[in-house]
Amino acid sequence: MLNVKNLSEKSNQLIKDLVDLKLKENSNIQTIQPADKTKESSYSQALKELGSNRGRPLFYPYLSCGRANGPFVELMDGSVKLDLINAIGVYLLGHNSKELLKAGVEAGLEDVVMQGNLQISQSYYKLANKLKNIASKNSRLEHVWISPSGAMANENALKICRQKKSPAKKIIALTAAFAGRTTFMAEITDNSAYKQGLPAYGEVLRIPFVSSYSILQCKNNPKLLKQESERALSELKKHINDNPNDIAAFMFELVQGEGGFKIATRDFWIPILEFCKENKIPVWVDEIQTFLRTGEFFAFEKLNLGKYIDICTIAKSVQVGATFYTKEMNPKPGLIAGTFASSSAALSAGYATLNYLEKEKCLGDSGKIEFINKEITKELELLSKGSCKGLISEIGGMGLMIAMTPLDGSKEKVLALLKTLYKNGLIAFSCGHGPYRLRFLCPVILTKQHIKLAISILEKSLIEVNNNF
Repeated sequence: MLNVKNLSEKSNQLIKDLVDLKLKENSNIQTIQPADKTKESSYSQALKELGSNRGRPLFYPYLSCGRANGPFVELMDGSVKLDLINAIGVYLLGHNSKELLKAGVEAGLEDVVMQGNLQISQSYYKLANKLKNIASKNSRLEHVWISPSGAMANENALKICRQKKSPAKKIIALTAAFAGRTTFMAEITDNSAYKQGLPAYGEVLRIPFVSSYSILQCKNNPKLLKQESERALSELKKHINDNPNDIAAFMFELVQGEGGFKIATRDFWIPILEFCKENKIPVWVDEIQTFLRTGEFFAFEKLNLGKYIDICTIAKSVQVGATFYTKEMNPKPGLIAGTFASSSAALSAGYATLNYLEKEKCLGDSGKIEFINKEITKELELLSKGSCKGLISEIGGMGLMIAMTPLDGSKEKVLALLKTLYKNGLIAFSCGHGPYRLRFLCPVILTKQHIKLAISILEKSLIEVNNNF
């Protein structure tokens, strides 16, 4: 791979010194801390101003000050929180990562801030090359197009599928899908609250997904899994028969965030994907949340589904959006472009993130991701059988995506739990709707000590909320 050194040895040493200094200055942030009462008034005013600017208040009263250390982030009121949601899956390496600080400073010294699809620099080239090599290893994906966000990556995928299957326009998606918040991605997203007042285009058809929250649940009930797969396949066949020559793609997530972290095994998917192939329906997997979080680069690798994939979209953890496609799906010139590809900082950070996962042995059955998943799951299981018996159920997820049903799974109680967790120093989020669930999107830098602290806060908060209802 072509690599031109654009910084002198002196510049590189200055960057190293600056990053080391920043890390040293933040090294005292080691645990959660309460807010500084002297900052209470000014912090409250800043939150009000931001809420006014946005037209609504923030979900959490969260304004970070730029100081952080690993999973711990300091806010502008002086408090320190343990962050296990990471902007809903963006901060894979946690806060104040040495690798990302270095990438960011180097990117800041490039000749431009934003890069486009007309004029491309070395940081774009390096990331695109790395992504293409990763994707093509266990799939037929040969090309990658970088964009600024996950929603734009999905829009590009949609256009590619529709062009290849023109004049077909309809998309088959799963119940409880989430695809983004652009006009058509909101149509694919199966949540009416996210599209109030928007017109319905009638171009999305749905098939049911599984009821399981973990691979283990699937394996423990193979009869149910087979029934759910057959039901989904039956609906798929009906849609294809009822809409001849009008299906542009089958689009799906392998772990559903909107659905409460629902997961199926390979046995569920094979009949569905085989039928799509038989009927020449492009298979589009949305890995915007799952990319880099499952213990493999892609979730489709975890389930050995690579040969079926025609289109794949990613974002979040890699700091940019990207659309992968096979040689057969390569679109005609002019269909996908865009003034902005992404910022130099985001492109450099994405490249650094991929290198970190390989260098630090995060992937595979004995990697860091699998360790974190097993450790948190073990602690949650112990909690559910001990002091929080009856307060936690349906523990599941995959890799760094972990969820559980707390209390009775009602919206009211889960919302109260989220606010209580935040007050007590732990940032998490919800997923699903019936039941509502608590989810973690963990950074890959968690240690046993961090996990023990998170579990202790969860235990305290569950008991507190349960006693208040």
